[in-house]
Amino acid sequence: MVGLLEILLPYEPSVKIFLRNFIQDFKQIAKYSIVVQLMRKCMVKNLLEETRKYLDYFFQSVDPSSIEKAVEACLDCQGIILLTGVGKSGIIAEKIAMTLISTGTKALYLPIANFLHGDIGIVSEKDVLIMLSKSGETEELLNLVPYVQRRKAKMISVVSNAQSRLARQSDISVFLPVEKELCSFDLVPTISTQLQLIFGDVLSIALMQKKQFPLSAYALNHPSGSLGKKMTVQVRDIMLSGVHLPLCRPTDKLVDVLVELSNKKCGALLVVNEERSLLGIFTDGDLRRALQAQGSCVLDQPISSVMTTAAICIEDNMLAWDAMKQMQKNPGRWVMVTPVLKEGKVEGILRMHDIVHAGIS
Repeated sequence: MVGLLEILLPYEPSVKIFLRNFIQDFKQIAKYSIVVQLMRKCMVKNLLEETRKYLDYFFQSVDPSSIEKAVEACLDCQGIILLTGVGKSGIIAEKIAMTLISTGTKALYLPIANFLHGDIGIVSEKDVLIMLSKSGETEELLNLVPYVQRRKAKMISVVSNAQSRLARQSDISVFLPVEKELCSFDLVPTISTQLQLIFGDVLSIALMQKKQFPLSAYALNHPSGSLGKKMTVQVRDIMLSGVHLPLCRPTDKLVDVLVELSNKKCGALLVVNEERSLLGIFTDGDLRRALQAQGSCVLDQPISSVMTTAAICIEDNMLAWDAMKQMQKNPGRWVMVTPVLKEGKVEGILRMHDIVHAGIS
């Protein structure tokens, strides 16, 4: 650009002014672009820091005793725990209901409009109604209160205004202190909905622990998907067994078992005695290391001289998810294949490939 300026200057003086202004404008645009990018990066960082600040304020200010009262009321509930709310609070109420159900507590979410148009008939004196409202002044919820009181159901309000009408009219009021919403207008439900979620999670897990809700029951509630598989699929369901097992005897020469090692495509041989007790394991990695260390002469040695005796073993009735965690116990050396035992005898072999293929990882 400077060369062009030098060429044109002798012929047209006005070109000098034009190009100089153009260059200055270009530099200003470049600086502005950099500033905008930096502002965007700082904006996200600042929002994250503000979120942490507002959550810290909540944890420093909240009174756990009110939440404990809500937990005890729900624990003593002989009927159904009903949840409702308006707008974003309604969405959070539905999520809490789903979490309660999956963790062993009978719960039901009903939109407030349904309550006021017939569904209130489900409410009985054995039930607990949890109403979520940041302001505690939601008219729809306040209109519902007298009808719930007539049915003698216990009411729990979850609010961020301790002096609200909803808080005063409830049997138990849970106060979730909000310093400020994340948006600059202090209007968009952001921090307040996060606190409602925290309350719901604490309530659900507290009830789960007090009821001693077992993993087996949780698995029954999640029969499908990755979560369900992690809690239902056992090693015996995905392991290789029978004719697919790569077996050999300790006296077999290495050269004679290479075909078995290759054909069974397990990446390992299980060395067993006549009673099918496991004596050791020989992997593809062991083969490479043996050839590097001893050369081709190692092929004439018995498998017992090159096998690994300290093999990680798992039981056939173990959850495949637990088996995977055991195979990955050493972060620096994951086990890709492991023997499966039943009553001390070799029953099968489990490959990491089979766990991943089953959709468990």
